[in-house]
Amino acid sequence: MSTLAPLPTGAARRIVYFGTPEVAVPPLRALVAAGVEVALVVTRVDKRRGRGSNLSPSPVKAAALELDLRVSHTMTDALTVGADLGVVVAYGRIIPVDVLTKLPMINVHFSLLPRWRGAAPVERALMAGDTETGICIMRVEEGLDTGVVYDRVTMPIRDDHTLTTLRAELVDAALMPLVRAVTQGCGAGEPQRGEPTHAAKIDPSELQIRWGANARDIVSLTKLETAWFMLSGKRVR
Repeated sequence: MSTLAPLPTGAARRIVYFGTPEVAVPPLRALVAAGVEVALVVTRVDKRRGRGSNLSPSPVKAAALELDLRVSHTMTDALTVGADLGVVVAYGRIIPVDVLTKLPMINVHFSLLPRWRGAAPVERALMAGDTETGICIMRVEEGLDTGVVYDRVTMPIRDDHTLTTLRAELVDAALMPLVRAVTQGCGAGEPQRGEPTHAAKIDPSELQIRWGANARDIVSLTKLETAWFMLSGKRVR
């Protein structure tokens, strides 16, 4: 395993922020509001959306431009701005080792690691009928979501939670621990303990409601808000 770049011993001096979707916007705003110097925001390339197929920026890019922050779509640009820490929130790409050996990074992960490592932790927690979840501030390393955990917040999953509401509450729960880690330092952290489970990206076929399934599984699928079923040969949502 390659040697990772060392974390700052205290507060980060300058950071690079990696993020793409809407859930990554509040953490960026919270860091800026806390006075953190964001030297660069790295996000996914603009995508074509809508009937006119016009190019639209990611939510993080739109927020960064509003905040007058420099934006890049190229990951290695993070190594050119003199930052001493990278912060990753739902960026959507694997950070390569040759970047991690030069710039230390922490990540906000939306589960209680090692449960639900991977791309869809909130969805998998709901589908599995978990009664609790949370967030972890963790080290980014070669393995997928395997790094030491610097802080975690546990919260219950209520019967009325949907994917939208649970995700929003998790994002809110992550703000203070993230700002604290960046402005005060991460500390030593703790290795993940317990049996890991993998949160693979949700395939649309997994969202089909099969009426012969037990009631709990059907209810869990509806919480994802994109479940569907077949009726008279037609797909219904």
